[in-house]
Amino acid sequence: MTTQNNYYDSLPVGRLGIIPLAGCAEIGDKVNDYIVKWRKNRSCAAAVNDLSSEYIRPTYLINIKNSRFGSGEGKGTILESVRGDDLFFLVDVCNHSLSYTVCGMENRMSPDDHFQDLKRIISAVGGKARRIIVIMPFLYESRRDKRVMRDSLDCALALQELVEMGVDNIITFDAHDPRVQNAIPLHGFETITPTHQFIKNVLRNAPDMKIDSDHLMVISPDENGMKRAIFMANNLGVDMGMFYKRRDYSTTINGRNPVVAHEFLGTNVEGKDMIIVDDMISSGSSILDVARELKKRKARNIYMCVTFGLFTSGLEKFDRAYEEGLFTKLITTNLIYQDPELLSKPYYVGCDMSKFIAYMIDTLNHDGSMGSLLDPSNRIHKVVEKFNRGEEV
Repeated sequence: MTTQNNYYDSLPVGRLGIIPLAGCAEIGDKVNDYIVKWRKNRSCAAAVNDLSSEYIRPTYLINIKNSRFGSGEGKGTILESVRGDDLFFLVDVCNHSLSYTVCGMENRMSPDDHFQDLKRIISAVGGKARRIIVIMPFLYESRRDKRVMRDSLDCALALQELVEMGVDNIITFDAHDPRVQNAIPLHGFETITPTHQFIKNVLRNAPDMKIDSDHLMVISPDENGMKRAIFMANNLGVDMGMFYKRRDYSTTINGRNPVVAHEFLGTNVEGKDMIIVDDMISSGSSILDVARELKKRKARNIYMCVTFGLFTSGLEKFDRAYEEGLFTKLITTNLIYQDPELLSKPYYVGCDMSKFIAYMIDTLNHDGSMGSLLDPSNRIHKVVEKFNRGEEV
C-alpha cells in the first residue's frame, strides 16, 4: 500500500498508544508488530533526534486491566500514564469466546459486556489523552439503525455515549447503514468496506478467473448491499446482479419477518463466476439460498465475500453446501473473532486486516489524510492488472 511519505517527515504531536481490549488481543498484537517494524526502519530526520525514544519504542500497547467482582460488576484500570497520548482503542463486540464468573457461574461475554468494558477504560483515561479514537470493526448494535414501531435506537445512543465521553473519531467497517452517523454529525465517523482485500483474496484462489462481463459478475444478496456490490463491479468492469428478499410481513419469527423467496434481478449468469459480497453472515441461510438460486441458473464458481462471519447457527450447513458444490470459497475477515473450526475448513479463506488497521493508526497519529486509505480504487486496479499479467497478487 502506498503512503504519503511527507506525513512521516516529522514526529507526531501525540505519543502513540494502542489499547486492544481482551476480545481484540490477537489482532492488536499484529497491528503493534507492524507499527514497531515500520517506525524502527523509517528513515526520517525527526525520528533520530533526542525525542525518538517516544517515537521508536519496543511496543505501543498500553497496559490495561478489566477486572470483575464476584457479582459480575466490572472495573477498568489503565496501568501506565497516557497523558498527552493519541489513544487508539480496538474492540470486538462479537467475541463470544471470552467469559467471566457471576456468583460462581460462567457467563459468556455479550456485545453489551464488551461495550461496557470499552467505556470503563475510556473512563479510566480521565480526559488526560490528547485524543481518543475507537476502532470498532463490527459497530455495536448496528442492525438497529432505524426505528420500526417502538424499537430502541441502541446504535445511535451508543455513538452519542462515546462522543460524550471524549471520543474524537469512530472507525468501523461495513456499517449496516452508514446513515447512523447522523446521530453524531459534529464528530468523526468512518465506515470502510474491505473491497480491495476481498478482490485480492478471490484472485489468489481463482487462477483461471477471467475478469470481464462475459465471465464474471458481482452479486448483492439483498437491496441493502447494492452500494458495495456496485462499487466492486464498477472497479472490476463487470456486471452486477441483485436478489431481493420477499418477506411474509404477517408473521414474525425470532423478531424478524421470514423470507419467502429470493427474487433475482440481473442478466444471464450461466457459465459465469459469481462474487457474492455482503456485510455479515448471521445464520448463513440467506447467502446459501442466494448461492443455491445462482447454481439453479447454471452459474460456474461462486465466491462468497463477507466482512463479518458470525455463524450463529454453526458451520454444518456450510459444510453440506460445499459438499453439494453450491460454492467454491468462503472469504471473511479477521475483524471479529474467528472460531478455530472455521479456520480449518477447506473452503475457507481468511482475509487479514491487521496491516490495513496499522496503516490507519500510523497515518492518523501523524495527522495524515485518510483519503487514499478510504478509496481503494487505485489499489484494486493495480491488483487486477497484476492478475491479468499472470503475476502473483
